[in-house]
Amino acid sequence: MVFRLVLGCGTVGRHVVERLSERDNDGRLLVIADDEAAVEALRDESVPARQGDPTDASVIRNVDAPDVLFVGADRSDVNRAILETARAQFPRASIVAYRGGNPSENDRSLFDELADHVIDAADSIVDGVLDQTASPSAETAIELRQHLESIDGRLAVVTHDNPDPDAIASAVALVDIAAAVGLEADACYFGDISHQENRAMVNLLDLDLRNLSPDEPLTDYDAFALVDHSRPGVNDQLPEELYVDIVIDHHPPRGPVSASFVDLREHAGATSTVLTEYIDRFSLTFHPATATALLYGIRIDTNDFMREVAPADFRAASILWPHVDTSLLERIEQPTVDGETLGTIARAIQNRIRRDSIAVASVGRLTDRDALPQAADQLLAMEGVETTLVFGFEDEMAFLSARSRANDIDLGATLRDAFDRIGSAGGHADMAGAQLEIGILGDVDDSDEVDSIVSVVEEVITNRFFEAIDTRPGSSVGTYTRTSEWLFTQHGETDGGESA
Repeated sequence: MVFRLVLGCGTVGRHVVERLSERDNDGRLLVIADDEAAVEALRDESVPARQGDPTDASVIRNVDAPDVLFVGADRSDVNRAILETARAQFPRASIVAYRGGNPSENDRSLFDELADHVIDAADSIVDGVLDQTASPSAETAIELRQHLESIDGRLAVVTHDNPDPDAIASAVALVDIAAAVGLEADACYFGDISHQENRAMVNLLDLDLRNLSPDEPLTDYDAFALVDHSRPGVNDQLPEELYVDIVIDHHPPRGPVSASFVDLREHAGATSTVLTEYIDRFSLTFHPATATALLYGIRIDTNDFMREVAPADFRAASILWPHVDTSLLERIEQPTVDGETLGTIARAIQNRIRRDSIAVASVGRLTDRDALPQAADQLLAMEGVETTLVFGFEDEMAFLSARSRANDIDLGATLRDAFDRIGSAGGHADMAGAQLEIGILGDVDDSDEVDSIVSVVEEVITNRFFEAIDTRPGSSVGTYTRTSEWLFTQHGETDGGESA
């Protein structure tokens, strides 16, 4: 519950109080002013108000610490005195201060120094104040701060497996925010960072990440946050029953999301956009490495602002740009490509099966899983191709990556229709992935028999994808269902997560 304290109730302050009390906010409001008539009028309107001099420290000494404080008298000198008193009494509050009618240069400097947000444009005063104190994003930022401050111990900020730039940047940013409120935290991930650009980002920006192993105890941590995914045990290797404190994501959830604090922004193009907004809301200084990572994360997830982009993504980019190390960003975007990745792309092109504007390809055994999305992107660049699926095998798993620019295909829904019964799948309309467990391969020693089974699995995956495309919307149930269910369920339920 957000507690807002208004100190001083001049013309601007009164308008702000009226608008706040009109809104259906889940929070508390208290007004303290020295004008007895104004206080009585507010009480008549059922607005909690007290009479007292808000410049007097003794008047506010016993007031609960507010989450948001508005300085709203009419005169600049009075507001300056209120601001000085309030900042001393409530050092952690987010303060929005009205400069008053005739501020001096010294007043302006002090307001800029002590207030988190300063309002002085008469034509937008009320809207500006409400934006800083009562908008949904401001509410959410306050709640996040409260949750972080309530954590006793060390926080693990966990990305999805084999994290992409958006997940990595979001984790690093949340660690920065935690540090700002005095909370120790680590950015953590399971799996590998094997994509060339991803490795370049981590190495060139010197990002501090902890690689967790599946059998590693989690006793170092007292709380857990998930970024760029929303459920423990789904596309990460945390226990499914793990209690999660914080979830921040932009993907549509595949099921119920349970955490103390949940922020799902399905209309944002990247989780990095959400974290950028938090840092800005908290008035924190952007570290160049974090800002560069966040901007790169947004650019990758929105395909340079061409895919599933929202106005918030452009706003975040404009906030980040002054703090970005552009020379490092250029080096991240132009890494060397190793031979294994080029080989995977070549096999995808050579093995592709084409039906109208859809291309599907198996690349066989994988040495670099992150080469799959690059291969899917390369197939999508071919003339006449609008949708691609590329898949390969590693150990006893099949990994799938899909891309589309067709307006009538939702890849996330298509892959769930095709593979959710035999694995784990999901993603966006134009970018999705799946993981399927092929446990039967572990029982076969003869290489010819392995090749034969792999050939059947390739046929199953290809046909289930085409069936799901042909029968959209709805589940894909076709001639290969029984074969595929037998192949993929010989060794129990799958536990993978979506991966693009």
